[in-house]
Amino acid sequence: MRKILFASSEVHPLMKTGGLADVSASLPLALSQMQQDIRIIMPAYRATLDQLGERALVATIKLEGYQQAIRILQTQLPGSDVIVWLVESAEHFDRDGGPYCDTKGADWADNASRFALFCRAAVAVASNQAGLDWQPEVVHCNDWQTGLIPALLSLQDSRPATVFTIHNMAYQGLFSRQVFEMLNLPDSLWQIEGIEFYGMMSFMKGGLVYADHITSVSPTYAQEICHYEFGYGLEGLLSLRAQQSRLSGIVNGIDTLEWNPQTDKFIDHPFNIKNLRPKSLNKKALQQHFFLPESADTLMFGMISRLVSQKGVDLTIEAIHRLLTEGRDIQLVCLGSGEAGLEQDLRVLRARFPDKVGIQFGYDEALAHKIEAGADAFLMPSRFEPCGLNQMYSLRYGTLPVVRDTGGLADTVVDATEENRKQMLATGFKFAEPTVEDLYGTLLKVNELFTHPRLWRRMMLTAMVQDFSWINSAQAYLHLYEQLVDIS
Repeated sequence: MRKILFASSEVHPLMKTGGLADVSASLPLALSQMQQDIRIIMPAYRATLDQLGERALVATIKLEGYQQAIRILQTQLPGSDVIVWLVESAEHFDRDGGPYCDTKGADWADNASRFALFCRAAVAVASNQAGLDWQPEVVHCNDWQTGLIPALLSLQDSRPATVFTIHNMAYQGLFSRQVFEMLNLPDSLWQIEGIEFYGMMSFMKGGLVYADHITSVSPTYAQEICHYEFGYGLEGLLSLRAQQSRLSGIVNGIDTLEWNPQTDKFIDHPFNIKNLRPKSLNKKALQQHFFLPESADTLMFGMISRLVSQKGVDLTIEAIHRLLTEGRDIQLVCLGSGEAGLEQDLRVLRARFPDKVGIQFGYDEALAHKIEAGADAFLMPSRFEPCGLNQMYSLRYGTLPVVRDTGGLADTVVDATEENRKQMLATGFKFAEPTVEDLYGTLLKVNELFTHPRLWRRMMLTAMVQDFSWINSAQAYLHLYEQLVDIS
């Protein structure tokens, strides 16, 4: 049994803005089920405390440079025995809005201070200086908000092993030198071989430089970030870590209990691989929800996404517009929110084709499940995608994903080439370049295959038997932990 401290800025259902929260719940749960002693540490946001009932004060920490003592509250991951420690500091986390942004969507001005405090509290726990009488052998850090943990632990003579997981290189936690000085961090960290990044302070770089091992959330993304297009200025460091065998990719799993078409509490018509008929009833219910004509023969595309350039939403809008202008018998249903320009473009598309396009802005967990269950195909034309979860949810529901051949999408979807279909390997559709032309050409192939129900059904069945449970991924992480502890 290994003692593992899992540090994350969000954990489902206590706080969620994206896939990081899902991973930060599912991976610790899977490791716990493998008899590992894993504890989660995260900030005590107001929204998190509001949804929790019982919680106990288990420690009070006085951190250097902070006037107020920091409280550690203990609760459990809902529906499990996994211990969650909440870092409570009213000044930093007791506020409306999200974990990173205010109610208007602007970044909190004091994000550096907020997550530096979180990292310092995690270091105190990891060093057994919080009075909890528990010290981990491994500290697993996730994304830039935890990047200072390996950096600060590196200054200690005796410390746990550290793992830093990159969920998205696009967000690095960059702040000015003035902010670095304000945070009263050790001067030794400010160097090119430390957290200094072109005159700025990079939380992310703290994790990349000082962690014993770096993982990314898919093997292909681990290769991509070693190159200019995906490395965001850190590709040289990452390439060096890869050469040192200190960088690897482990594809995320999914919660197969939460995402199961046979037991899904959010859908009206459960189905499974032996009985696919109810899927068409879910499609009908989805058409009713979006006030679209009910037609089993119309190819329905689903999309659940942050409406940002990274996700290729602009490519989707243009390609779907082109298909609809040509009179193709397709529908698009979309759930998401994001850039104002993309939201407006979707409104224009719906206004022009009101009987073909349905949109709901924001996020709705129940509707997300209904889209996965009811759509025929799922659109994920991302310009880059470290791992992605929705394509794996889609496969589980027999909703064939249409993805760009990048990152985790490349690792989890098998393209519907004729050879792959003959060998019963094909599970979705891939395209190479992030262009409207490439996506449009692929959607034509999807449309053509959909007119052959027998071939389409065969692909659905192949997709639904894929295993993306956390078991394999958790075993890979446990093997990594074992190696690091043995080395130390």
